[in-house]
Amino acid sequence: MYKITLKNQVYRFNDLKDLMAKATPLRSGDILAGVAAESLTQMVAAQMILADLPLSVFTQQFVIDPEIDEISRLIIKQHNLAKFAQISSMCIGELREYLLSYECTPQVLADLRYALTPEMVAAVSKIMRNQDLIAVAAKCEVITKFRTTIGLKGRLSTRLQPNHATDDKAGIAASIIEGLLYASGDAVIGVNPATDDINQLGSLVSMLDGIRQSIGAPIQSCVLTHISNSILLAKRKLPVDLFFQSIGGTEGVNTSFGVSLEVLQEAFELGKELNRGQNYMYFETGQGSALSANANHGVDQQTIETRAYAVAREYNPLLVNTVVGFIGPEYLYNGKQIIRAGLEDQFCGKLLGLPMGCDVCYTNHADADQNDMDNLLTLLGVAGCSFIMGIPGSDDIMLNYQSTSFHDAIYLRNLLGLRPAPEFESWLKQQQIWDGKLINKTQFAQLNYLLQA
Repeated sequence: MYKITLKNQVYRFNDLKDLMAKATPLRSGDILAGVAAESLTQMVAAQMILADLPLSVFTQQFVIDPEIDEISRLIIKQHNLAKFAQISSMCIGELREYLLSYECTPQVLADLRYALTPEMVAAVSKIMRNQDLIAVAAKCEVITKFRTTIGLKGRLSTRLQPNHATDDKAGIAASIIEGLLYASGDAVIGVNPATDDINQLGSLVSMLDGIRQSIGAPIQSCVLTHISNSILLAKRKLPVDLFFQSIGGTEGVNTSFGVSLEVLQEAFELGKELNRGQNYMYFETGQGSALSANANHGVDQQTIETRAYAVAREYNPLLVNTVVGFIGPEYLYNGKQIIRAGLEDQFCGKLLGLPMGCDVCYTNHADADQNDMDNLLTLLGVAGCSFIMGIPGSDDIMLNYQSTSFHDAIYLRNLLGLRPAPEFESWLKQQQIWDGKLINKTQFAQLNYLLQA
């Protein structure tokens, strides 16, 4: 039991997970789950207790019992007690001050990755302003590599997302060509398939790799099917670059996705055998997935999200992105909540050592619009986001939601002086598509033959 008295009123919190939930900035998913603070005063009371809470408490108390949850057991296994000893005397408030200090350099932040547990990171984020989240995230450096190097300072990569409602190859190829001409695709060319038919999936995998080889571009591709399908395709000797999976922060939500740590480990070992690239796992996450699967254990959705990052970092991924507004207003009601969640995810993921990107997005029934997404996009650029999505017209015709376009990536690169991944940038210059700023659309005719593939 935790308690504090404010203005002659006593505020009580049952346990650590109750305290964490009540300290969380308001969002509709926590209201739906029945764990949110009932007033701003109660939220502030919880934040005050949380700020004074020693980090050591998080090694003794768990928001989800390790006996019933394999993610909790993974978090315990990952925790580096020798590294933690260097900061174990701090409380959450002192950790915030340390992270923001000048002496906490990118190298210091890298050394902290396994000294901190996801719950510690989630806790400190709850007492930080948006400005604080951006400042610390911008200092974190997480670099990964397949055929391109992602996460370097001064760089912004994009996932070219050429989805098609019927997996029509000509339609997908047309979107790929357009994206390449707008300097998009250096993180990955990633297609969400409309079907789980294994033969159709294999055809898409082969098509994407064929395009790469035809144009000689240093890119990696991924068909974002269930990871069990990717394992099967790889065993059939098809050119699988990245193993993709949506993941969550509890064993239950991962079970709802049809996945476990054992399955992820199988893909990880298979990718190592294939030896196509250094980092070859790709994960997507999103606040609210655990509640939608009835697997949140009464824990607030942002803490659950941060626990998912323990799963991701176990497998040295090339890419991780939060699909921040995709699940809908039941979990993040409006633009303000989506923006806050996107910044929290960027901070927490990067602090835990992940190559964080973001699908800056919203559904059409949310109280949000493209101006809100412009705000989040710009803030994420300042925060050092590794990659964003590039979708024709920012409107995904297969998944039916609003995201970011090829033009949005150009805006952010030009505004902040950011460039594509170095290997991809060199190819763009060779193709006379990119000269550091301008896009040369006359190259369409030279790439148009891909439509015949």
